[in-house]
Amino acid sequence: MSAPRSDEILYVTGGRPLRGRVRVGGSKNASLPLMAASLLTAEPIVLRNVAKVADTEVMAQILGELGVSVERLDDGLRLWAREVTSEVPDHLARRMRASVVLLGPLITRAGAARLPKPGGDKIGARRVEQHLRGLRAMGAEITETTTEFIARAPQGLHGARVVLDLPTVTGTENLVMAAALARGRTEITNAAREPHVQDLCRLLIAMGARITGAGTDEIVVEGVPRLHGAEHRVIPDYLEAGTYAIAVAATGGDVLLEEGPAEDLPSVLLKLQEAGASVEVGQRSIRVRREPGGPLRGVDMCTYAHPGFPTDLQAQYLALMTQAEGTTIISEYLHDNRFQHVTELMRMGARITVQGRDAFVRGPARLHGVDVVVPDIRSGAALVIAALCARGTTEIGEVWHIDRGYEDMPGKLRALGAKIERRSAVLTSQPLR
Repeated sequence: MSAPRSDEILYVTGGRPLRGRVRVGGSKNASLPLMAASLLTAEPIVLRNVAKVADTEVMAQILGELGVSVERLDDGLRLWAREVTSEVPDHLARRMRASVVLLGPLITRAGAARLPKPGGDKIGARRVEQHLRGLRAMGAEITETTTEFIARAPQGLHGARVVLDLPTVTGTENLVMAAALARGRTEITNAAREPHVQDLCRLLIAMGARITGAGTDEIVVEGVPRLHGAEHRVIPDYLEAGTYAIAVAATGGDVLLEEGPAEDLPSVLLKLQEAGASVEVGQRSIRVRREPGGPLRGVDMCTYAHPGFPTDLQAQYLALMTQAEGTTIISEYLHDNRFQHVTELMRMGARITVQGRDAFVRGPARLHGVDVVVPDIRSGAALVIAALCARGTTEIGEVWHIDRGYEDMPGKLRALGAKIERRSAVLTSQPLR
């Protein structure tokens, strides 16, 4: 995948229901820590169904700089970390927050790590001190400057009891990877339970790690002297599936989500049904239907750690609720700056009031096409959903954010009947007809 361009714009003309079928790709949030786990062994790791998004390309480049051989396969990657260096390149790490998940595996494999403070979406505080506190309890010496983390483990890492004050996903992933090769037993209490945390544990177990409790709030890791190579298939992306399910509920239509992981979306599918959409769950699929113009009811929602409603689908759900009857309250409990999409939605005609961590959405609103700018990955998906519902054509700038989390969203939506086109911003052209 080539680097995303910041000078491209999506032109979306609304008013068309979505119909057909779309395949859900590999999980981005699973692919990144799985790729980082390749640092834990000197033997090859083969990952199938890796998410084909910009963030995984950046991670592949980072691993290459760390000494990992990266071979691109038709359906994934072959990663071979025979020798590993400890310094993560600054210009790459600052392009995504997930680069922090390299800290644990580098300390335990290389005995040291130098990691620039990561960049990525600015959606509020994601407290890295929980990662650092846990790694320090395991024997790491970590210095934090204004620009980077410098860590070393002169005596190696040892097991410890780590209590997280919040169930941080990347913190849990960092600690599990660090503990896999640490001496003794590590207990992680209040661990994150997200599907991608469970998928990481499955790969580590296939590599020879001794882990119990994945998917619960207490994960126990018994350290082993070494890990070996393995082959693993990345889980389907429940956030991509949830995004398209919400889009169908918003626009109306009938779409089958192939490889849709319904078991990972209990709260989302329930909310869609309560709002008026029909949801049918197959063995490896999700079908979402709503007649265009059919009733859509406002249903309050609050984000919460898995299996609650994912914060990464809050923006999309808020866009859906602009089309629902009544006043809906959306509460964001996990991040303190995750209503950045609200300003742009209001420019499109949405009626939203934000008070602290609550957004009050009054609908249905008659949205209209305007020029908007994407502030982060999931806000970008929300703006696309709103544009699909709007009258006229919406011009969406900074679409490289969307590329970071979604594989060819414009192409997949076009296949479902949407009017959506990607063009260079330097070209002058008329909106889609």
